[in-house]
Amino acid sequence: MTYSFPSDRRSGHSAVRPSPVFLLIVLVAVGGGALTWDADIDSVRAKVGVFLLVVFGWIISLCLHEFSHAYVAWRAGDHEVEVRGYLTLNPLKYSHPVLSIALPLVFIALGGIGLPGGAVYVDTTRFKSSVQRLVSAVGPASNLLCAVVLLIVIRAFGNVQEHAAFWCGLSFLAFLQITAFLLNALPVPGLDGYGVIEPSLSYQTRRSLDQIKPYGMLILFAVIFFTPLSQVFFNAVYALFELSGVPEVWAAYGSQLTRFWS
Repeated sequence: MTYSFPSDRRSGHSAVRPSPVFLLIVLVAVGGGALTWDADIDSVRAKVGVFLLVVFGWIISLCLHEFSHAYVAWRAGDHEVEVRGYLTLNPLKYSHPVLSIALPLVFIALGGIGLPGGAVYVDTTRFKSSVQRLVSAVGPASNLLCAVVLLIVIRAFGNVQEHAAFWCGLSFLAFLQITAFLLNALPVPGLDGYGVIEPSLSYQTRRSLDQIKPYGMLILFAVIFFTPLSQVFFNAVYALFELSGVPEVWAAYGSQLTRFWS
């Protein structure tokens, strides 16, 4: 399906300007990968390298996720996203740096979950329902795309007989992308999955659920860590991961290297 966007503004190439902060994050992630490339898998160098690769690689995916929302909204007519700096891929522009970046990183450290992070403020009232759904859907889609690309590369070139730390770290990063995709796709108020179905709800229902939106993350936390649904969720994550043909143990070892203190 295609959407017709207004053409009375600059091209995407001139509006999108990756910030120095984003480029520095990319450089650190690449540096982490370089550290792990020929490191012994049990060495301190491997652990530091995988930590940098996964953590900063995850921040890159957060930037791409929020940029996807902003870019589609900008193309649909919301000029404010450019003014707010959302098209620069600067993670500091996406909501509160502690809640949007630090908190998801804590979740990675504690449980190896790609918690949704970041937020762009989009005026959805100016959009048709179909565009509003698209703005919400492209975020999780970006995580899924990251997972697919990473897993294709790992499946094609990965070899734990050589460069084991690198490929295990990259496998864990792909695993996190799958968790982020599934979490964001849940129809919980405040998450992208809810944004996809919200236009179909009645006005009264939307008004009632608007009160829950600020607590969407807390609801998600409770469901994932304190209910039997956590097993269902992780079964779905592993099922999707295994479709790639990449051994699950690679991601598990990558998780151990990332959380080297546990």
